[in-house]
Amino acid sequence: MLRFSNAADDEDLDDADSAYGGDSLIGDDTKTLSSYITDYRYEFGRRYHSYRDGAYWGPNDDVANAQQDLAHHMYNLTLDGQLHLAPIANPQDILDLGTGTGIWAIDMADEYPSARVTGVDLSPIQPSFVPPNCIFEIDDITLPWTYPANQFDYIHIRELFGSIPDWDDFFRQCWHCLKPGGYIEVVEHSVQPVADDETMGPDHFYHEWGKVVVDSGRQFGKTFTIWEESASRLKNAGFVDVVERGFKWPMNGWSSDPKLHELGRWNQFRLHGGIEGFMLRLLTTTLHWSYETAQMHLAQMRASLRDFRTHAHLPGTVVYARKPLNPASPPHNY
Repeated sequence: MLRFSNAADDEDLDDADSAYGGDSLIGDDTKTLSSYITDYRYEFGRRYHSYRDGAYWGPNDDVANAQQDLAHHMYNLTLDGQLHLAPIANPQDILDLGTGTGIWAIDMADEYPSARVTGVDLSPIQPSFVPPNCIFEIDDITLPWTYPANQFDYIHIRELFGSIPDWDDFFRQCWHCLKPGGYIEVVEHSVQPVADDETMGPDHFYHEWGKVVVDSGRQFGKTFTIWEESASRLKNAGFVDVVERGFKWPMNGWSSDPKLHELGRWNQFRLHGGIEGFMLRLLTTTLHWSYETAQMHLAQMRASLRDFRTHAHLPGTVVYARKPLNPASPPHNY
């Protein structure tokens, strides 16, 4: 895995208190590489990462970052304020893959002050002032890793749907780098709305929306259906004691259940403001739609989100599993 130090602004590069790790493989070229990383790509007014350009479908501008933090709030509601469900005890080395704005890693560092929490992402969008036990690295987690074997007590993965070309290989790398007895946790949700009653007919736009997202992921080479595959893939990678818990995010506030109603209100707000960032690059670059056609599709989705007669939701899963205490050998060559 390529690893190097970086910071949100060039003037922070020599700051010893920076949140970014100090290990560098690039000698005196840190500022040159930093300039390259922050020389962002702009498409239709949205800003995207430049390092490993095109590897990720979402923008990294302020609007997209606010959406990530909103999703963090929704996961806190979903898990009743817990940052994880895996039964970890006194972890000392935690890895957050696809950390985004770093909000989960920062909260985790506060909750476990004796642990080192490392967040990894393609974009340097994390804050500079963080707990002293939290660091961030700019990297592509789909490349071969260089972390030592048996290093981490806990690996956290959230909303990496559409980001990993080979989940089986990815989970094998996680297995290799976890300590025996360490836990991995995968939190993902579906992109295809469903309903438990008859309010979402066969011609509802939500069906078209879900099909387009899944098809775009298939053509992009990175699936959006990992939420329903995590448990079986973790077992195949050699993990044991696999636990899967489901959750639902209503598409708006249609539910009379207080918790689901609150989640639905936030989900409607998140999707209404965030679907352009979620889909614009996939629609225009991967599926080769025109910008105008893409915007019409997004407008249909926003209209559907305002319909409280449709009792649709996005299903999701939290899956955690343990690396055996005495693994006979790695399940694959590492």
